[in-house]
Amino acid sequence: VQLQACGGGLVEAGGALRLSCAASGRTFSTNVMAWFRQAPGKEREFVVSIGPTDINKYYADSVKGRFTISRDNGKNTGYLQMNSLKPEDTAVYYCAAGPIFSVSAATYSYWGQGTQVTVSS
Repeated sequence: VQLQACGGGLVEAGGALRLSCAASGRTFSTNVMAWFRQAPGKEREFVVSIGPTDINKYYADSVKGRFTISRDNGKNTGYLQMNSLKPEDTAVYYCAAGPIFSVSAATYSYWGQGTQVTVSS
């Protein structure tokens, strides 16, 4: 599976962005998909994950109620809708795919290249 993330940009606090993660390969629909983010000088952190059937979703406490993950297996694409953005959400966002639910980046076998999200105060 190859992943390509896009949709990042510069937005004011309180604004919204939608990230997309386009996948190639026939196994995307059977993989858990996740989003991670990495701010300058910090470790990569888990944001949210979604199961293959779009039913099970797990969110980091820091984004609950503001971010929504979804996927369209017919289009081999995952999405991250980010609302009520805060300056502390500023980071490079990465999509990832792997066989099981996990908050550990090491569990995910496939990674997109990352897209920058910058939230100004």
